Amino acid sequence: MSKELEAAVVDGVKATWAVFPSLCKGCGLCIEKCPVKCITWSEDLGVYGTPRVQADGGKCIACGLCQLVCPDCALLVTRK
Repeated sequence: MSKELEAAVVDGVKATWAVFPSLCKGCGLCIEKCPVKCITWSEDLGVYGTPRVQADGGKCIACGLCQLVCPDCALLVTRK
């Protein structure tokens, strides 16, 4: 996998959740739409030098809403 497409991966109970820092612009739509509020801001930066997101794998219910609302396809939720 190329350096540009490396993901920050969280292996949760119900899903594997990944954010691609080279795509995340830090818009926060995923945080706003998450029904269980498992997504927060990371201290790591995304593509534009803005904060990117991270997930709490223990709270994620694998609904995939974050992936659906992300305008930049920076998230990937893979259900177990």
